[in-house]
Amino acid sequence: MQKNKSPYYQAELGARSGRLLKQEEATVTALSHDNYVSQSQQYQGFWQMFVIMMGFTFFSPSMIAGGQLGLGLNMKNFVIALVVGNLFLCLYTGLLGYIGQKTGMSLDALAMKSFGRKGSYIPSIIIGMTQMGWTGVGLAMFALPVANFLSFNPYLLVLIFGVLVLATTLYGVKGLAVLGSVAVPAILILGLYSTQVSIQAVGGVSQLFSESPAQPLTMSAALAIVIGNFISGGTATPNFTRYGKNATSTLLATGIAFFIGNILMFVFGASGAAAFGKADIFDVLILQGLAIPGILSLGFNIWTTNNNSLYTAGLSFANVSKLSFKKATIIMGVLATCLAIFLYNNFTAYLSFLGAMIPPIGGIIIAHYFMYRESYQSQAISKTIDYSAIIALLAGVLIGSLMTWGIACLNSLFITILVYVVINLVNKKG
Repeated sequence: MQKNKSPYYQAELGARSGRLLKQEEATVTALSHDNYVSQSQQYQGFWQMFVIMMGFTFFSPSMIAGGQLGLGLNMKNFVIALVVGNLFLCLYTGLLGYIGQKTGMSLDALAMKSFGRKGSYIPSIIIGMTQMGWTGVGLAMFALPVANFLSFNPYLLVLIFGVLVLATTLYGVKGLAVLGSVAVPAILILGLYSTQVSIQAVGGVSQLFSESPAQPLTMSAALAIVIGNFISGGTATPNFTRYGKNATSTLLATGIAFFIGNILMFVFGASGAAAFGKADIFDVLILQGLAIPGILSLGFNIWTTNNNSLYTAGLSFANVSKLSFKKATIIMGVLATCLAIFLYNNFTAYLSFLGAMIPPIGGIIIAHYFMYRESYQSQAISKTIDYSAIIALLAGVLIGSLMTWGIACLNSLFITILVYVVINLVNKKG
């Protein structure tokens, strides 16, 4: 059959080729500057990374969770739960932090690599909505007790605090490092002093914990509290470690923050609860005569965590909406501020459910990186949707939530990794 060589046919063929080339270019997408930093932009040394990550782990709910452990465990089991649980968190966040530093990619960029360009919208929506929600809850967690203590309007306090959090978050990682440099030492000093007061109040460390707690916790339940308390937030680690100068200092800063920093938060909460019978650290500080320092400490504590949460929410929303990071962050910040008290009163359990879906996302990112490491030498995103990642995520969340034994977030994490690895090994052989 003779080929059509007419000028019209050749022009049409050229136009079709151009359209196909444009489609190809649209599919193989390069990452935006919000989601990728080059090696020359990886300027954060150990101290900057350390205060950013410590500020992230200085999380008020960790002290409340520590209070629960202090009332439900003897000293031996308390130490075991803290060490084992935080060693796992250190490993999990360390792997994600290593990947972030080595690739220079944000969590959402890594999701694009593993879930595909449009497939990444699923993890970005889950992470963005969860972190926006927790930002709102954090604002209310500060505003409500402080407003009650000072007889101040809680809505006005939420607004003021929300504006402060948004303003510092818009400065990006530099803003997080500056705030962390002030907040981390302040929280640490007050926490250590409060712990000393609690120990003195009961007559020594050995008197803090009952050998037979009135409402004992099993070790499985204690580990679920320690790990589940921060594994979702810890999944966002690449957003910050991508700015690290080198892998060694970044891993060291991340490891210290998630192991020692998290343990300190639990100890601060547990000592106060054991000595004064109150799981809420703000109530303990009032009983210790430390109300004003407590307000400042609680404010710094939640401020640093909310900065990291809102930063993560902004990046995730930017990936879905294609807005700039600053515009996306402003929208997420306004939503978190407006919905703060509503979220605090109504959606904590819902946010915890969404949070249980985040560790499997981290598991897929880790598995994809080590299975397809060579693909990370380029910024290009070649797949639109990676169905193996979506199937693994759904399987992990569904099966993990139905299992009645073990630790729910770990069940989902390991099942997701297993399903993802099996599917991809089968695909490779095929």
